[in-house]
Amino acid sequence: MRATFMYGAGDVRVETVPDPVIRQPTDAIVRVVRACICGSDLHPYHSMPAAVQGTPMGHELIGVVEETGAAVTTVERGDFVVVPFAFSDNTCVFCREGFQTACVHGGWYGTPDTGGLQAELARIPLADGSLVVVPDVDPAHADESLLASLLTLSDVYLTGYHAAHMGQVAPGRTVTVIGDGAVGLSAVLASKQLGAERIILMGRHRARTDLGVEFGATEVVPERGAEGVARVLDLTGGEGSHIVVEAVGHMPAYEQAYGVVRPGGIISRVGVPQYEAAPIGFGSLFGKNARLAGGPAPVRAYLEPAIRQVVAGEIDPGRVFDRLVSLDDVPAGYAAMNAREALKVMVRV
Repeated sequence: MRATFMYGAGDVRVETVPDPVIRQPTDAIVRVVRACICGSDLHPYHSMPAAVQGTPMGHELIGVVEETGAAVTTVERGDFVVVPFAFSDNTCVFCREGFQTACVHGGWYGTPDTGGLQAELARIPLADGSLVVVPDVDPAHADESLLASLLTLSDVYLTGYHAAHMGQVAPGRTVTVIGDGAVGLSAVLASKQLGAERIILMGRHRARTDLGVEFGATEVVPERGAEGVARVLDLTGGEGSHIVVEAVGHMPAYEQAYGVVRPGGIISRVGVPQYEAAPIGFGSLFGKNARLAGGPAPVRAYLEPAIRQVVAGEIDPGRVFDRLVSLDDVPAGYAAMNAREALKVMVRV
């Protein structure tokens, strides 16, 4: 099969490798219909040291089950499924509490053992706990926009939803979303779904913020840093925002977040942090009685209702995809996202 590997910063290659096989009776093999490139994939694209052995890439896909292990009971060959970006048994104590990304038996894609999902085929561990069937949809005849929206449920839309959920977005609340990438825009859409009264989007890329407005943003703030903080405070009468979604992962975004959160508010972080230490003292969180929430989104917890919403046409989160490439053109997709020529790239396999 063909699969994507990264050998160092900016060095992405698509290579021919052996097909994955069932290793455990709980495994399934899935034929990839659509995959994509994640904003988090750009972190190693910027900084990964050069290596002789490539790292398998990709953690988002929708596909069709090709084979199942002897212990798999909830999916079968031919099922069209959404694959969450982390695999889990969906039965352990943390899964039952709705945090499948902390599953005691689970794990992540993009390792030599599990492989990556920017590929033609993928081995899915713990298939019963990880795979969710999309009922009554034939991917061979489905509309491209439907496939795109279903693919967002593997990660990006439900990561935005998780940010809004952990921030306790509700009617009457003001939400500020920092970051106009695909996750930030998804958080805007999710906040709108959860009834936010006001959604301020901090971003300066017009094509993206225009989509954010269509998703539900009521104001756009292009300024950054202290100027951006001042603008949000001005918009909120000096009070700040009940909920702040930090969808970037860099320190300046976190600093903006604690600058605009109101006393008693919540900062919900879903941008993968590219730092180890962050201020939590009197001048940031403590003085405002502000809370810090968020983390890797347990998308498995939200999948069934989200699939129903997408299939029913109630939400269209797939609009975050603005470029479609073949598997062999994945390196060009990385370059386009890195250059901000594309918001999010979908891969047709």
